[in-house]
Amino acid sequence: GAQADEADASQFATKFETNRTRAEVAAEAATVAQTRSIEPAGSRVVTYKSTADRAAVRAQAAEAVRTGQISSGERG
Repeated sequence: GAQADEADASQFATKFETNRTRAEVAAEAATVAQTRSIEPAGSRVVTYKSTADRAAVRAQAAEAVRTGQISSGERG
């Protein structure tokens, strides 16, 4: 047999009974928010401190272009 219920599907509504105040729940939520990160794992950029001299690197790149080790300009 079929059974009828309210049109708003209230038979599926979850009922909670609690004796906690809104302030207690808010304080707990604030504590949890401080211990959890919403930042995706691996999204931080790793910084690297170079010890190379800028002029030396530019000179090496220019030499590599002259000797044909690397290309220069745009190629389509």
